[in-house]
Amino acid sequence: MICRVLLLLVSMAAGFGQPISETIRIEGHVAVPMRDGVKLYADVYRPRREGRFPTLITRTPYGVQRDGMHEAVIRFAQHGYAVVVQDTRGRYESEGAWDPFRNEANDGFDTVEWAAGQAWSNGKVGMHGGSYLGHVQWQAATMTPPHLTTIFPVLASTSIYHNTFFHGGAFKLALAFGWGAVRMPNRIMNPQYWHTEGYAPQELKYDQIVWTLPLTELDLASSGQRVGFFRDWLKHQSYDSYWKAISDEERFGKVRVPTYSLGGWFDLLVGGTINGFKGVRANGATAAAREGAKLIIGPWGHGPTRKYGDVDFGPTAMRDLFDLELRWNDRHLKGIANGIDREAPVELFVMGVNKWAHFADWPVPGTRFTPLYLTSGGQANSLRGDGRLEFTVPAAGKDGYEYDPKNPVPSMGGNDCCGAPFPAGPRDQRPVEARQDVLVYSTEILKETVTIAGPVEMRLFAATDGRDTDFVAKLVDVFPDGSAINLAEGILRARFHKGLNRMELLEPGKMYEFVIDMRGTANVFQPGHRIRVDVTSSNFPQYDRNPNTGEDLGVSARVRTAKQTVFHGGAGRSHIVLPVVTLP
Repeated sequence: MICRVLLLLVSMAAGFGQPISETIRIEGHVAVPMRDGVKLYADVYRPRREGRFPTLITRTPYGVQRDGMHEAVIRFAQHGYAVVVQDTRGRYESEGAWDPFRNEANDGFDTVEWAAGQAWSNGKVGMHGGSYLGHVQWQAATMTPPHLTTIFPVLASTSIYHNTFFHGGAFKLALAFGWGAVRMPNRIMNPQYWHTEGYAPQELKYDQIVWTLPLTELDLASSGQRVGFFRDWLKHQSYDSYWKAISDEERFGKVRVPTYSLGGWFDLLVGGTINGFKGVRANGATAAAREGAKLIIGPWGHGPTRKYGDVDFGPTAMRDLFDLELRWNDRHLKGIANGIDREAPVELFVMGVNKWAHFADWPVPGTRFTPLYLTSGGQANSLRGDGRLEFTVPAAGKDGYEYDPKNPVPSMGGNDCCGAPFPAGPRDQRPVEARQDVLVYSTEILKETVTIAGPVEMRLFAATDGRDTDFVAKLVDVFPDGSAINLAEGILRARFHKGLNRMELLEPGKMYEFVIDMRGTANVFQPGHRIRVDVTSSNFPQYDRNPNTGEDLGVSARVRTAKQTVFHGGAGRSHIVLPVVTLP
């Protein structure tokens, strides 16, 4: 294909809202050779004038002009950057086989070093982009390419197992199926079936397909084709060598450059946002990496917004990513002393008061990790029950419920995105809290504020009558009008009670302590509100249904109803651990 060259005139960019300093050129279908001979193709945007420029790289599986990328890249080029926008291996114009996540480390290294050697590059290279485009930055950075100077991963995973397709050992069905098996196979499927509207026959709609058992037949049920990597994900249900090979969290000690991690409290990849900052700050290979790590988390899902779910977080919630990235890259790639490197390393949006706060680290220095205990009179089922939360250890007791995989608790809000057929984000939980298979525990009406910012975990003492099951926990802010807005959530597949890298089935009826990672949040519980914790055993279709049979992931075609017991007080002090802080 003949290389395409376009000179973009200044007058064509007048509406972009930034001072225009460059007329630019675009070179299309530029071949970038990889170490194995495969050629990946890119478009290169750069100032028209001759010279060597700081260089930015975006690597994407979604097409080089998707979702306004063309306009954003033009703006960087107008500000004096050369920008390489590349199709990842096996996608669109690039050669090779598409195998998600498996080739991005080497391909990222080779692309960085290729760009640094071009006549239009000054040898300083940064990377940017969000979601998959953020993960590939971490993959490249852990390979320590000599000319990589900084990365700006937005809404990015650092462990495809822990942050993306599993949480607490439970399979993220909506994402893995909706993104992996539907949107991203080599032969693209017709996406109409995964909408509840449209011309697809009823049996091919998403809300029908996700009930298919065994899970290994989902791809065939929807399109008649096998999707190899989707089936591989199901085969590797624990954190084993398959996942470790592509985990950045195993290699933070190799990162040598300053990093800026940006995420959202309700984003499905917020765990990666947090872990990226923590991992490099603690283990980065250089002082520049450790001291230059920054973290920002807003009240967002998979991208900055002002309103998300049922909540309007106010005018300050929205952030202009281009301005933030431009300041960061101007500092690290151009050497402009604009002060961004001297700002506090952690910036968190605190819900409840809807304002930004700056901190020296994560967790916030001086955090008081405070237990809030579950208790009841034995009937905590639903919001009409007698479940309570107390700051003191209660008397011994227990609650029970039945989890029927044929009637799972439907997903309502929370950390998801990307075509999921349910409402994500902060949502009123009362529809699911009305169910008898949801235990609901609430404080008395608060007389004083309780401010939290940081990691949240649930320590649940529970038993089941089978060999395996799931336990789900949600942290909820209950408003004076009764609306119950979720803040943080987590799940644990019981067989992983000793760690995600090992499996041990349960002894029926035996009490175990289950530690549920609920990621994190920042919120002020105001006077007149209540703090609430919901406990149940399903969150479908965000996560697959545990069939309660003890069989391996994806192979069971049958299910059984599980009888669950949650203990409180005595030897079974079930409690949530809140990161109580004082705002600056």
